[in-house]
Amino acid sequence: MRMMIAALLAATNLLMPINSFAQSVDVEGTISKIDANGLSITLNDGKTYRVPEEFNFEGLKAGVKVVVFYTEVDGKRVVDDLQVVE
Repeated sequence: MRMMIAALLAATNLLMPINSFAQSVDVEGTISKIDANGLSITLNDGKTYRVPEEFNFEGLKAGVKVVVFYTEVDGKRVVDDLQVVE
């Protein structure tokens, strides 16, 4: 029983760093380009962020300041959430 608990704790400790890599990152910027067909938004820093198919582009246009919360998946920035800055 002790060996099983020790093995479980060891496995948990090994997997803990993996969880930290999946954290969402946020960036604030101004939208410079929206590609609704390509499902992407480009900010004034030149970086492009992919959005999910069900993403609502309503109210978004070039020049709008936003905070983008994203996760990097396979080298691409995927939007988790987006908030317009008033």
